[in-house]
Amino acid sequence: MIDIQQLTIAYDDKIVIDGLNLSLETGLVHGLVGLNGAGKTTFLDTLFGFKKQLSGTIFYDKKPLTRLDVAYLEAENFFYSNITGLDYLQLFSNDLADLPTWNELLQLPLGELVEYYSTGMKKKLALLAILKLNRNILILDEPFNGLDIETTELVKKIIKILRGQGKTILLTSHVFEIIMHVSDKVHLLERGTITTSVEKPQFDDFYVTLKEKIDKNQDSILGRIF
Repeated sequence: MIDIQQLTIAYDDKIVIDGLNLSLETGLVHGLVGLNGAGKTTFLDTLFGFKKQLSGTIFYDKKPLTRLDVAYLEAENFFYSNITGLDYLQLFSNDLADLPTWNELLQLPLGELVEYYSTGMKKKLALLAILKLNRNILILDEPFNGLDIETTELVKKIIKILRGQGKTILLTSHVFEIIMHVSDKVHLLERGTITTSVEKPQFDDFYVTLKEKIDKNQDSILGRIF
């Protein structure tokens, strides 16, 4: 169990996350949704330790959560210049014995410089790197961005397998249909806190309610333009 209590985070001196409480059950896929600017990435950065919270606690199995518990796939990954795909993977793990099998699936030019990779190739390389860490918790921020249809389906299968292994996964996606497909629970981040948490039987109703809220706001503004 990941237990988050009264978490408050500031970004550029502005409170982004304000007294957030959330419990994430072990061995489930948790989807995190929210409008642009809701603070999803700031929240995920804090879970991993990139940012320091102003207050609040984050515990994993009743102990403070540390980076050694977590593998984090960022929405925008950083790659050093003049580094090959294989060099990059070796930064994460010295055990690359199963790499040829993985690359049957991912089809990455590991001997080439990463700077010449496409967006989708970079995403696949970064995903492979965090999988090599074999951590109990995976944070996936927009893991499907830049992926083609084939790789999107592959990542969905990998998430399902990891869940079956007892991993706890927290992910975001701008495509709500993907969130509903892969998640066991979905949590809505708005106004700096989690306002709603739903399980699979409630996904459809939750999506309708969320879409109505978005449509109401957009239609009001569009009505003033056209």
